Amino acid sequence: MELKQRVFSGVQPTGNLHLGNYLGAIKKFVALQEHHDCLFCVVDLHAITVWQDPGELARSTREVTAAFLAAGIDPKQQIIFNQSQVPGHAELAWIFNCVARLGWLNRMTQFKEKAGKHRENASVGLYAYPNLMAADILVYRATHVPVGADQKQHLELARDIAQKFNTDFAEPIAKAGFEDGFFPLPEPLITGPATRVMSLRDGSKKMSKSEPSEMSRINLSDDADAIAKKIRKAKTDPEPLPSELDGLDGRPEAENLVCIYAAIAEIAPEQVLGDFGGGSFSAFKQALVELTVEKISPITNEMNKLMANPGDIDEVLADGSDRANQIAEPIYRKVKEIVGFVVR
Repeated sequence: MELKQRVFSGVQPTGNLHLGNYLGAIKKFVALQEHHDCLFCVVDLHAITVWQDPGELARSTREVTAAFLAAGIDPKQQIIFNQSQVPGHAELAWIFNCVARLGWLNRMTQFKEKAGKHRENASVGLYAYPNLMAADILVYRATHVPVGADQKQHLELARDIAQKFNTDFAEPIAKAGFEDGFFPLPEPLITGPATRVMSLRDGSKKMSKSEPSEMSRINLSDDADAIAKKIRKAKTDPEPLPSELDGLDGRPEAENLVCIYAAIAEIAPEQVLGDFGGGSFSAFKQALVELTVEKISPITNEMNKLMANPGDIDEVLADGSDRANQIAEPIYRKVKEIVGFVVR
């Protein structure tokens, strides 16, 4: 089975998408499709590691799909699908549950952060979901994964699982004709400067859909008036914008707004400071309002049109899931043969 260069990435459908989701992931997905074969997955199995309202989960799954489409991902050239429609994800995850070691999962920092002080009440799924993430990638024998800083540890685990599987089953893998191991060790895909969008109310925290204050984030569903209000009321400090990058040290809110402008405009933060350094925050915020509305509002409007016709979104997901299954099914079938399962 020939190993093809393939990119896998997923977005959880767990509430309103915001500017951080767009700049940190979806915008980069659009660029990736120009030069890569990609699978873009709405990871609804991951979403239920914490309880989700069923109606809201379905709506959020369609919303993420609508965002993919509205941002410019071509569903004919690339594969857009939701995870639960491809059985190989969950089936391979069970095999990986038996390959991965408890010590590896105990080192996963995200579980500790998400479970907090109530670890005993967390679901088994929340604890083991890095194994499912590995299955998401490897059921397609994907070679590259675009990851942010908070997911690098999980990609390293996927590599560890792939390596251990290749070692544990080296003899049947070799007999099946795979001299270099069955699973590739997926590589992180660097897609330019990291875009880490922080809260508009606290520059030390990531912009998050779980933050109680709506003023902390710009949702992709926000209209122009809401965007303007949130940016104008975004927390800053009394000093003017500096002209040099090191002038942002110790000023997280100022740095966040500069980096948001740079990411949307696709320029370096140094250029933003060159244009606005020494000026007032009010003038800079007005420019940021105009830029954000110009770039985000067309995506919002297209998402609204798509969400008004959920059947069309479901057709995209069904077609994408069929095409994803065509890739995953023979790979997982070969895994079952390697492991020793009797296969029809």
